Amino acid sequence: MPAPIPDTPLPLTLVLFLAAATGVWLSGSRLVVHADEIADRMRIGRALMGFVFLATATSLPEIITTALAAGGGDSSLALGNLLGGVTLQFAMLAIADGFARHAAITSFPRKTTAVLEGVALAFLLTMLLVILEIGSGIAVFHVGIGAILLGSFYIGIIVLLRRHDEDTPWMPVRVLEAGEVSEDDSPFVSSFPELSTTALNFRFLLLTIAILVSGAVTVSMSERLAEQTGLGTGLVGVTLLAAVTSLPELSTTVAAVRIGAYSMAISNIFGSNLLMLALVLPADILYLKGPILAEFEPVLDLALVSGLLVTIIYIAGLVVRSRRTVLGFGYDSLAVLAIFAATLSLYWANR
Repeated sequence: MPAPIPDTPLPLTLVLFLAAATGVWLSGSRLVVHADEIADRMRIGRALMGFVFLATATSLPEIITTALAAGGGDSSLALGNLLGGVTLQFAMLAIADGFARHAAITSFPRKTTAVLEGVALAFLLTMLLVILEIGSGIAVFHVGIGAILLGSFYIGIIVLLRRHDEDTPWMPVRVLEAGEVSEDDSPFVSSFPELSTTALNFRFLLLTIAILVSGAVTVSMSERLAEQTGLGTGLVGVTLLAAVTSLPELSTTVAAVRIGAYSMAISNIFGSNLLMLALVLPADILYLKGPILAEFEPVLDLALVSGLLVTIIYIAGLVVRSRRTVLGFGYDSLAVLAIFAATLSLYWANR
C-alpha cells in the first residue's frame, strides 16, 4: 500500500513517525476526558461509552489501514492489522492497570457489562478459529460466509449489550474502604462547565479527526520503516503495524484509568478487539480476489489463540474481582503481560 507522503530518508521517517505518534497520544488522552464528560451529561453508561464510541474513535487508524490494504489486494497486511493486535491491546490494558488506585483494575467495575463484553469477544474469537478450520473458502459472490457471520454477530452483540447495560443488572457488592468512593457512585463534577453539550460533542469530533490524521501518518511511516528496514509485511502486520495502530487505545486506556473511569478503560479494549473482528466483513467486501479469510496466514493462528487466552484471563479477573496487586499490577494483568511476552517471542523466533 503506497504511502501518501513523499519519499523520505530513514532518519526523517523516524522523526515523522515519532511526531505523529505523539499527536496520537495527546489527542487520545484528551478524548477520554471529553468522553467521560459526555457519558455523564447524556447518561450513557461508561462501559457502553467505552465499548462503542471510544472504541470506534480510537480504531480509526485500523479502519483506514484495513480498507486501503484490502482494497489494494493486500490480504496479509489487512488481516495482520485486524487480528494481530488482540493480545497487544490487552497488554495495553495490563500496562494501564499499573495506574489504577491501589487495586487491580478488574476489581472496580460493579456492573456485569464488562464480563458480557469479554464473553462476546471470546465467542467471536472461537467462531473465527472454527471458520478457519472448516469454511474459510465458502463464499457468496466473493464475500466469505465466515466474514458475514462475524459482522452479523457483532451487530447482535451491540444490541444485546445496550439492553443489558440499560437494565442495570446484578452488581457485586464490596464494602468500601474508609474514604473510598466507587466509580459508579462518584459525584458528577463537570470538567467543562463553560461548554454546552453540543460544543462538547464537537470537540470530541475534532479530537477524533486529529487521531485519524495522526494515525494515518504513523501507519504510513511504519509501512515505510518496514520497507526501509527489510521486514516482511506479514510480520509487520502482527507486530509493528498492529502496535502503531493501537496507540490510540493505549493513550485513551491509560488516560481513562488515571481519571478513575475504569469501566470505560476495560470496555474500550474489549470493544476495540470486537470491532477488529467485525471489520473482517468490510475488508472482505473490498477484497475482490475472493474470501479474505481464505488468505489467512499461519502466523496469525498464534495471535488468535493467545488473544483468546488473555480474554479468558480478564473475564476471570472481572468475576473474581481480586484487589491484590504485585508491583501495582493485578494477578490477571501480570498473566496477560507474560502471555504477550511469550507470544511476541514466538513471533520473532518464527519470522
